[in-house]
Amino acid sequence: MSDTSPAHPEPVVLDIWCELQCTDCRGALDDVRALRARYGDRLEIRLRHFPLEKHKHSFAAAQAAEEAMEQGQGWPYIEAVLARAEELDRRGEAVLVDVARELGLEAEEFDVALIDGRHILIVDADQAEGKAIGVTGTPTYVIGGERLDGGKSQEGLRERIEGIADRLLADAGA
Repeated sequence: MSDTSPAHPEPVVLDIWCELQCTDCRGALDDVRALRARYGDRLEIRLRHFPLEKHKHSFAAAQAAEEAMEQGQGWPYIEAVLARAEELDRRGEAVLVDVARELGLEAEEFDVALIDGRHILIVDADQAEGKAIGVTGTPTYVIGGERLDGGKSQEGLRERIEGIADRLLADAGA
């Protein structure tokens, strides 16, 4: 291969198992923003769904987040729903459609997606993978094969994630 362009190493992946009715996940958004600002496209932050049974609208919220991703507004939607976790608890799925409308998304598609279940398999797959690797609560972070439980405490987690990311990026020559 005689490609002379500089190599672009693969970004380090940070998976965050989260559910959108969880106020601890809302608290994690500051860390997510700081990590994005520090690493840019060298760190791929992926939301993974882990709806908890104690939050009755979290499974629908996960499906709605997938619809928002399909419409190109995944993270803005996720952040907006997390900001209204208590309202989601009180008012239910209407909040999911309201947020979509407020962000200028095709709100009717959210209604349809929640009825036809087009995103259920993605949510189920994330949840099954989370259970398989020992996720029990949200938020839980996985980076470089290490699982960090943010559901107990967010204290010091961003620093630990940055340490792992820095090591992985150095190993990859990024």
